[in-house]
Amino acid sequence: MLVFGRPRYLASLGLCAALVASAVPRSAADGPPDNSSEKVRQVPPKGVAVPPADAAELKAGLADIKKELDALPEALKDKPALLDLIPDVEIYYTAVRYALDYDEFFNAKEIPAAKALLKQGIARAKDLKEGKSPWTTATGLVVRGYRSKIDGSAQPYGLVVPKNYDPKAATKHRLDFWWHGRGENLSEVNFIDGRQKSSGDFTPVGAFVLHPYGRYCNANKFAGEIDTLECLAHAKKHYPIDDSRIVARGFSMGGAACWQFAVHYPTLFCAAAPGAGFSETPEFLHVFQHEKVEPTWYEKKLWHMYNASDCAQNIFDLPTVAYSGEVDSQKQAADVMAREMKKVGLELTHLIGPKTGHSYHPETKKEVIAKVDAIVAKGRDPFPKEIKFVTYTLLYNKCAWVTVTGLGKHWEAAHVNGEVKNGVATLTTENVTRLQVDFKQDAGHVVSRLAIDGTEFTLPAADAGAYIGRFHKAAGKWESGSGVSDGVLVKKHGLQGPIDDAFMDKFLMVKPTGTPLNEKVGAWAATEFGHAVAHWRKQFRGDAPVKDDTAVTDDDIAHANLVLWGDPGSNKVLAKIADKLPVKWTKDGLTVGDKTYDGKTHAAVLIYPNPLNPKKYVVLNSGFTFREYDYLNNARQVPKLPDYAVVDVTSPPTPRVPGKIVRAGFFGEAWDLRPDDGQ
Repeated sequence: MLVFGRPRYLASLGLCAALVASAVPRSAADGPPDNSSEKVRQVPPKGVAVPPADAAELKAGLADIKKELDALPEALKDKPALLDLIPDVEIYYTAVRYALDYDEFFNAKEIPAAKALLKQGIARAKDLKEGKSPWTTATGLVVRGYRSKIDGSAQPYGLVVPKNYDPKAATKHRLDFWWHGRGENLSEVNFIDGRQKSSGDFTPVGAFVLHPYGRYCNANKFAGEIDTLECLAHAKKHYPIDDSRIVARGFSMGGAACWQFAVHYPTLFCAAAPGAGFSETPEFLHVFQHEKVEPTWYEKKLWHMYNASDCAQNIFDLPTVAYSGEVDSQKQAADVMAREMKKVGLELTHLIGPKTGHSYHPETKKEVIAKVDAIVAKGRDPFPKEIKFVTYTLLYNKCAWVTVTGLGKHWEAAHVNGEVKNGVATLTTENVTRLQVDFKQDAGHVVSRLAIDGTEFTLPAADAGAYIGRFHKAAGKWESGSGVSDGVLVKKHGLQGPIDDAFMDKFLMVKPTGTPLNEKVGAWAATEFGHAVAHWRKQFRGDAPVKDDTAVTDDDIAHANLVLWGDPGSNKVLAKIADKLPVKWTKDGLTVGDKTYDGKTHAAVLIYPNPLNPKKYVVLNSGFTFREYDYLNNARQVPKLPDYAVVDVTSPPTPRVPGKIVRAGFFGEAWDLRPDDGQ
């Protein structure tokens, strides 16, 4: 994303100015040279050669740690607490395996670091076998690992554990997230090594600081976004974290992450402190990248998923202290947010480092710290008396005590404003068809009545101090109840699309074993399958789960989004459900609505509730939808396809598209196929 992204990360590790200044060649930085999709440089870049003796030593070390890992499940089968710690070992193995197998040693100095990591991993494994886990109670710099629900990978994160942490005490601690800047060389080896050497930019006294890896270099979007949520869940499981004092921080690419978390999860945190970065896609690419942005109509709609500026209203719910250097081009991010906030009557607290570029001004940094600490001292209000919330998708649907469960139309603004006064909760909505309220009641917070857009409800006495109520809109009027019958398909949280949403939860790539209906389409699907698996590893740092169609089990269907490759002739799982999908695919043609495309040259790409288990998705012929060109700038890493598309495979895949997109669109709120009107 940034000319200064990699140096910024190195600086956070405390490396010398000369090294920082030379960390990234100018030719590897973003800017106009990276605006050509015909000349796309490799991300991650190609590594340096590993001397044969070093390679042999690393392979031997990997074999040793693999042997220890393989023995742990049996050794710890009667010790579930220790069994749960295997990812704390596995992260060291995976880090070195990836670097060696995929040519991701970017500097010769990383080789001895990798050797040291293997020794650490083996030491942890031996401790576990002996019933010990000293790192779990250590203070200072600690690297932890968790098992991701998405692909089963062990993912690392760094912690700064405060000196006053006592595992035997009940004291709860503040936790600050720190999302790192862009680093195209930020392999797992470099991340883990760095997190064991530097505390980073901010280390509040008595606070845990959590450094997510974020699954590499994606501005904590998609699987990188889920990484933050999984890191938090893991930290809360193992450490006493105060839910009312969780802080969002980040700079550069990490500042972009901070903006998107602030507006999409406004009541998860008590404060946000974004620095630099970007807050939306089109304006940033124009200003920073000097790129002429020409989106399709559906790409433009999909910008709403990660454009923090579109949800600037939500900063009402989260005290935010933004920082920018006065002469930093990425001051643009906070300027855009301030402009959009002003439109809805909000004023951004924006501290500016005088005559400063892409870094923190020392004195202004002190001001940021003081303001954030003052907010944290008050803590997050668990029951705010007033909320203002906007969303464009049910993926982001919660603000304090209101959860939006249905939209009139996806990718258009949906508003909920709420106020609690004198025991009455009043809501006004726009483009919302279903919602839920959660009132945690006590002697000081009793809600006896609810009014939604003027319709009043008397609430029953809360059971055990809590009340959960579901409401829906029917014929323009609000009524109690969910309003959704069993077995009826509707878009809902976690089942709302677009295609990329399937890769933010557990998924399984299902490889065809049969004969394709048409050779050309079959060859295209095989190529795209290989691309999806390889690039999941490169960009989201996990081994994509893969099974043959003949090996898919009932458990897979029950618990995973199935990504089906091929066509109804080649993929046996797809053949089972083909007649229950909103498109019809035969040897002769692919029919979408009232139009049929030549089956010899066209393929279907889509996401839809799995007819075999409508609680999960089925995806046809797609991995995540941004491609090589988009790796060059994080603001480009947004969804590139909606809910469905038809691909003309006579046009070869490019760094931007999987082939010529001849039709694409969104399914309706009932997962129905709508007219392809380009709106």
